[in-house]
Amino acid sequence: MKFRNFKLVGYVVYGRGSFNQLDEILAPHRKDGQPMVFLVDHFFEGKELVNRIPLRDNDLILFADVTTEPKTVYVDELASRLKQEFGSISGVIGIGGGSTLDLAKAVSLMMNNPGSSADYQGWDLVKFPGVYKVGVPTLSGTGAEVSRTTVLTGPTKKLGMNSDFTPFDQIVLDPELTRNAPVNQRFYTGMDCYIHCIESLEGTFLNEFSKSYGEKALELCRKVFVDKAGWDDESDDQLMMASYAGGMSIAYSQVGVAHAVSYGLSYLLGTKHGIGNCIVMNHLEEFYPAGVKEFKHMVQKNGIEIPVGICSGLTNAQFDQMIDVSLGMKPLWENALGKNWESIMTRDRLRALYEKL
Repeated sequence: MKFRNFKLVGYVVYGRGSFNQLDEILAPHRKDGQPMVFLVDHFFEGKELVNRIPLRDNDLILFADVTTEPKTVYVDELASRLKQEFGSISGVIGIGGGSTLDLAKAVSLMMNNPGSSADYQGWDLVKFPGVYKVGVPTLSGTGAEVSRTTVLTGPTKKLGMNSDFTPFDQIVLDPELTRNAPVNQRFYTGMDCYIHCIESLEGTFLNEFSKSYGEKALELCRKVFVDKAGWDDESDDQLMMASYAGGMSIAYSQVGVAHAVSYGLSYLLGTKHGIGNCIVMNHLEEFYPAGVKEFKHMVQKNGIEIPVGICSGLTNAQFDQMIDVSLGMKPLWENALGKNWESIMTRDRLRALYEKL
């Protein structure tokens, strides 16, 4: 058996107020005449957080449009603009939710790799390290801050740039930054973490490395979404660490059915990742009976409404598109259903599942 040798995040700083150390953290990585580029979720435009960004010299703030999930064409546009304007940059700092963090990782890679980001959608296709990159999550749950992928929607598929060059060099985990997150968004993103754990812990790729992180993340998710009647600072602390541990749990394992199916929704309908996972998880009793039962309890307890009927009215061609994208996620299906997954998850069965959504 050949063991996988994973590259993880280089440096981690955690704690309330740790965002204030960003200037000090970036200082050793600055290069003369080359700016640091702060890629910030457009949610924060005009808000107080922007005034706390430690700009120096010709540093640049770009507000990332994450109305939809990151597309390869958007990554290419940003990287091309930076190359034309500056030639080279000192680094990219992503500040925002999972989409912004993925965008920052992708732009970093495309500053040093030729062609289009679509050329690198897959496993271990990236040839060269990107520029220095830092992740600062303002939502907790996706695990994008620790993952070795950056999920992108390309011309023909939704698939990450999975490589050892993808993880951040530095992450800043400051739970204070998640305090004012919208309630629904906080829940959907938190459920992304919960679903990571269920899929990892019940998958065929499970091992003690993944299990140790997954169990802790699941415990923290339950504290936040099951045990508590309301939200407090401790919830932000716990969910931020659940996100980190949940991301680690799939680093040496994989996700499963919910993610594989939701990728099709994102590709065709532009459904955001967190809410897409929730829409799918709502119908997966046959695969994760205990997890779905608990998920539905958390939905009810937290007063969240999960959209229904989003696939009604789709054409056969559109269903086929989603099915093609979903079945392309082979490692996810193998983790969920085993090596003979293709005989289990037939196109007809997957079509029937999409029709329920």
